[in-house]
Amino acid sequence: MDDWTQTLGTAPLLAIAAGAIALILVLIIWLKVHAFLALIIVSLVTAFVAGIPVSAIVTTLTGGFGGTLGTVALLVALGAMLGRLIEHSGGARALAEMFVRIFGEKRAPFALGITSLVLGFPMFFDAGLVMMLPIIFAIARRVSRTNVLLFGLPAAAAFSVMHVFLPPHPGPVSASELYGANLGIVLLVGLIIAFPVWYVSGYLWGKFVAQRIQLPVPALFGEMDDDQPVNPPKPGTVIAVLLLPMFLIFLNTGLSTLASAGAVSTDDTWVQVLILLGNSAVALLITVIVATIVFGFRRGEKGTAIEKVVDSSLGPVASVILITGAGGMFGAVLRASGIGDALADSLGDLGLPVIVAAYIIAVVLRLAQGSATVALVTAAGLAAPAVMAGDFSPLQIAAITLATAAGSVFAGHVNDSGFWLVGRLMGMDVKTTLKTWTVQQAIESVLGFLAALIVFGIGAVI
Repeated sequence: MDDWTQTLGTAPLLAIAAGAIALILVLIIWLKVHAFLALIIVSLVTAFVAGIPVSAIVTTLTGGFGGTLGTVALLVALGAMLGRLIEHSGGARALAEMFVRIFGEKRAPFALGITSLVLGFPMFFDAGLVMMLPIIFAIARRVSRTNVLLFGLPAAAAFSVMHVFLPPHPGPVSASELYGANLGIVLLVGLIIAFPVWYVSGYLWGKFVAQRIQLPVPALFGEMDDDQPVNPPKPGTVIAVLLLPMFLIFLNTGLSTLASAGAVSTDDTWVQVLILLGNSAVALLITVIVATIVFGFRRGEKGTAIEKVVDSSLGPVASVILITGAGGMFGAVLRASGIGDALADSLGDLGLPVIVAAYIIAVVLRLAQGSATVALVTAAGLAAPAVMAGDFSPLQIAAITLATAAGSVFAGHVNDSGFWLVGRLMGMDVKTTLKTWTVQQAIESVLGFLAALIVFGIGAVI
């Protein structure tokens, strides 16, 4: 594979990518083929048609599958265990009752979104969403059993906005390094634009969609029984357990940021240990262990009963994990085909203002091959020389950074593993996910770019 060079041009590669995406939609929506099988079949066919060496096809498929599952499987499985323990103990119901009592039914979706914005500052998108889902589902059942989108979309959009625009998340940090942007200014501007972008693309869009699509609350963490469990935990206890992974992950991101700035040394053992404990998967593992004690043993449950509760959480999410991995496989095939490099060469000299060119390149790469990280790094790498050579103020460079990040999230669809993760966790089929989540990501991207343009203009004046 290292010696192989793609000989097809940009147009044939784009046609192959478009045909592969269309085939996935036909198989799943029209022929009703299971998404897991459809993604594997199309990934294999696409690899052949794109000319990837036969000897490297299986490695490419399994590498993409395994690379996605390396983080997703751990986070989803541990998150499901945590959610099932909270649900079974009665903690989710108790917290939902308190939440609705404080904020009211009408303001509950807004309050959930604000909570997710706060949690999303240190937590990665997938980890934060998985952790919040049991609470989202419990509140949705408490208010409306057939309207999970009203509560789920604002929260998911909040985690997405924070992940895209706010350091220390990897996207804006990577772009900042490539552009030589001041990370503090990027963080400040990101904080300013995050709320309005979320309010429109997450909260208002979630309300709009919920009026048109009725979606029942999935039973991923079990159904909320009418009978309250004996000795349920207090809402404050549930909140404390949910804040534990946030605290641990905040230690990780905070220390990593300080280490990159030279304030602390990663050679110190205590720094290494705290960074390890704050890894998303390790933080969730610690939280599950604490939840087992708090929501199980301390309530008088025995080991066998707790083991059965935890085991019952894995069956419902197995399909989510496998389909998400297969989505990662398809994206890996498109990347291995060289479509990103071909597009980058074709789009490199657009003759547009730098901030516009960087955004468009990121958008096209995102749509073509799925990975937001690849789209962001490639676009930033192409635009970096122009940014370095231009006479831009630090505020303008921060705006270019965020515009590129905005382009990298545009309209995630079937070649993006995150598309499958969100859709399957919320119980949506492919058509519904396209109409809700894909559109949300497009709105978020466009609004983020417009906000970055405004900041860019301000930077030119001051």
